[in-house]
Amino acid sequence: MDDVLELVDLVADSELEGVFVWLLRLVGVVAVVAGLGLWLLTDMGILVLPLVLIVVGIALLVVPSVLLSIAELFG
Repeated sequence: MDDVLELVDLVADSELEGVFVWLLRLVGVVAVVAGLGLWLLTDMGILVLPLVLIVVGIALLVVPSVLLSIAELFG
């Protein structure tokens, strides 16, 4: 966990945090759309992959801004 916070602190110090956050949010949106597409448009008997894609996508939408806020508080 310390390595992740160090990486986030490095990104926050490099003044590219906005680009980094929006890039992760874009990947999150793509993952959510892919998960919904797999769930709604295919005949998959097992719904693990679409569920994982949706959960990871939502996490990528929320986590970057929270991690950067935590890094600024403790950094």
